[in-house]
Amino acid sequence: MAAASKVLVIGGGFSGMSAAIMLARGGIETDLVEIDPGWRSYGAGISLHGATLRVLAQLGVIEAFKATGSMTNGLVVRLQQNDRVIATIPTPPMTGTGLPGNAAIMRPALAAILSKATRAARVNVRLGCSFETISQDDDGVAVSFTDGISARYDAVIGADGLYSKTRQTLMPDAPKPTYVGQAVWRAELPTPEGIETLNMWLGKGVKVGINPVAQGRSYMFLTEDRPTNDWVDEEDLLPRLQALLDRFPSPILTAVKQGLGVDSKLIYRPLEKLLVPQPWNVGRVMLIGDAVHATTPHLGAGACIGMEDGIVLAEELLRNGSVAEAYAAHQARRWDRCEMVVTNSARLSQIEITGGDQAEHNALMGRSVVALNEPV
Repeated sequence: MAAASKVLVIGGGFSGMSAAIMLARGGIETDLVEIDPGWRSYGAGISLHGATLRVLAQLGVIEAFKATGSMTNGLVVRLQQNDRVIATIPTPPMTGTGLPGNAAIMRPALAAILSKATRAARVNVRLGCSFETISQDDDGVAVSFTDGISARYDAVIGADGLYSKTRQTLMPDAPKPTYVGQAVWRAELPTPEGIETLNMWLGKGVKVGINPVAQGRSYMFLTEDRPTNDWVDEEDLLPRLQALLDRFPSPILTAVKQGLGVDSKLIYRPLEKLLVPQPWNVGRVMLIGDAVHATTPHLGAGACIGMEDGIVLAEELLRNGSVAEAYAAHQARRWDRCEMVVTNSARLSQIEITGGDQAEHNALMGRSVVALNEPV
């Protein structure tokens, strides 16, 4: 018998959907509540480490990803003055899968793939809803919801993101998200001629990347060193991003800058990190994803480790044993990998900000990529 017969997932992001899909497919009655009534995913594109493709294959949606996203190999580094290629860095394929080491997709497209799979798995999805109260006893968890419904569960999964209401409610003394001193700008654009995989331009205090997503479209990210976490008004997004691109005389980036407009889906986000010490559970409530280990995008693995959380936790809950045993096994499998991604990503950020040792940066990146290639 599985550790739980009825589970609640709080949060309909990538981590929560991954857990819900695998639990429901395994025969566990699964409810998912998502506070956004439109179940929307905001943002432009997302770069994915090849390990994320392995996750998508486990979730049974890799073919859907291929139809709407991009899978490529290698990273091309170009001079900011004239676009000359100065390095081509391989991204190793995932061991035993045949899947490449680099991918990209628009965030809303990936969310649509996973939400379709969630409904197909017969997860009971309620939108525009969150929990009101959570109380536990020896036999389960009683939850009241903002839509007036109440229910009992054997286990509850908090997958409600960086500013998790579940964490704030059950772990009020847990660490808070920390700004790392960088921010990222993102935009969608037509794929420039000659860009076939992830391309990057490195400047002082700024780096730019362009990653093809599919069907002649790419997304651009620009990481900027910013000592303070200042608000940027929406009307300032376009001129400020164009001013940052002015630092690059690159013909490709000059053309990109001139082509940006209000329809470019501009997004600005300060970069924050979070690593909550284990235990990640309070009784029968387990936190996963950004709720306990949010990372900067320097390894392209934030979505990956959150979705892995969902799959691993589902695997453990579906094994014979108690909820407590499942939670202990999940945490033992997840700590080293998640801590590595958060810590190494933050260190890569600091090396960039301080103009630190490029050899250390390259070595750390290499070790991290190899570690992510390993099976979960």
